[in-house]
Amino acid sequence: MKAIKYIFLISILTAASSCKKYVDVDPSRTELAQSSVFVNDKTATAAMVGVYSDMNAYNYYFANIITMFLGSMSADDFTYASTLAEFDEFKNNTVSPGNRYISQVWSQPYDYIYRSNAIIEGVTASTTLSTSVKNQLLGEAKFVRAFCNFYLVNIFGDVPLIKDTDVLKNTNLPKTPATEVYQAIITDLVDAKALMSKDYPSNGERTRPTKGAATLLLARAYLYTGNNAQAEIEAGEVIGNSNYNLLPKENINGTFLKNSREAIWQLQPVNVSGNRNTWEGFTMTPASITAPTAFYRLTKDPQYGLVFAFEPNDLRKSSWTGNYTTTAVPPLTHTYPYKYKVRTNAAVTEYSMVLRFAEAYLIRAEARIQQGKLQPGKEDLDVIRNRAGLAPVTLPGNIAAGMLQVEQERRVEFFAEWGHRWFDLKRWKSTVTVGKTRADDVLPATKPLWKSTAILMPIPTDVMRTNPNMVQNPGYN
Repeated sequence: MKAIKYIFLISILTAASSCKKYVDVDPSRTELAQSSVFVNDKTATAAMVGVYSDMNAYNYYFANIITMFLGSMSADDFTYASTLAEFDEFKNNTVSPGNRYISQVWSQPYDYIYRSNAIIEGVTASTTLSTSVKNQLLGEAKFVRAFCNFYLVNIFGDVPLIKDTDVLKNTNLPKTPATEVYQAIITDLVDAKALMSKDYPSNGERTRPTKGAATLLLARAYLYTGNNAQAEIEAGEVIGNSNYNLLPKENINGTFLKNSREAIWQLQPVNVSGNRNTWEGFTMTPASITAPTAFYRLTKDPQYGLVFAFEPNDLRKSSWTGNYTTTAVPPLTHTYPYKYKVRTNAAVTEYSMVLRFAEAYLIRAEARIQQGKLQPGKEDLDVIRNRAGLAPVTLPGNIAAGMLQVEQERRVEFFAEWGHRWFDLKRWKSTVTVGKTRADDVLPATKPLWKSTAILMPIPTDVMRTNPNMVQNPGYN
């Protein structure tokens, strides 16, 4: 264990050098090396903040582009404009266990879970931290652990549940049933909500999770596990939080700016060389409108494509998508995600959005409709639609009709964000076939290679090779 603690200390040293913009802490490497990480508030905070810094340090990481493109291409949001075999596997829902991006989306969350566990252990054992910092750091570490477990269980299904820093034991853990993983997620979030502050640091940055972040993710976890009554309560608590509000329709383009009033949790850019802001903006926005080479295009099937899913005059299409024309003969016009406007700019004006306020309304709308509260559910949908410049929906006649309205709003609100559409299609039941999912209803129309087993990604090859107790997901043997 001494070796493990040394490795963790080295990771803290590395993180501390890159996290200055998150908190006002600048301990030197010598100072950190000569003291225990959890002896004082500054170094303990640096350990936690370093996790957020590393989450967003490089492009195509779990916490920026990977989860976005994995979900969006696996669903029906967008496709890659060029040809890349590993991306095509997501587009065609034929992902192989050897796909390098699958390996990253497995290993990186587990790295953050390990570091969160180390922080929980270190903070809990400390007798010198101030009470307020100790509580906040415990809450943040439990939140990050829950957040990572949430994405692991939704991407892979049953996964090992790691609760400590015993590497030798954890390397060989078998899968934990998804129901137990969800229960651990909910327990962590309940604890995090009780421990964390409601308010953001005095510098105004929304780059560290607060009580609001834990409450929103808790509402989502309850929704995904069918506890609609509790999802409604938690989402309502977020809606009532005075730290947040929807921006008016006239300022919808301000949604993804740094420290937006809609931001519940953002990741601050830490690798801004070349005048980058967010990795999302740098990757998704064409460098040249006239000659793009490797970007993402919204699906444009006339019947099923996202381009045609927006209602006329929907501000989310006019404000959050852009168009470019290729140099082909004849030229072709494509639509790309444009929620992030900045590809490069010396001034950092955009942060990566992880959790945002609009989700609280859509969670509560779904939870209410699933309980048969059709009028209140419609009213929540109308709040989102009003901001998008659209008229209210008609009152649904039944739960099924209301859920189709929820599906539509979630699709056009959350495209190209954190796999929302992909997770929705997987978690909702088929409306036509018992035992199937909504993905089985929707995706075969444009994905001829679709199989029901594709709702789960494969366990990576290197995990299967090194963990004798791991079992591959169905459809990948």
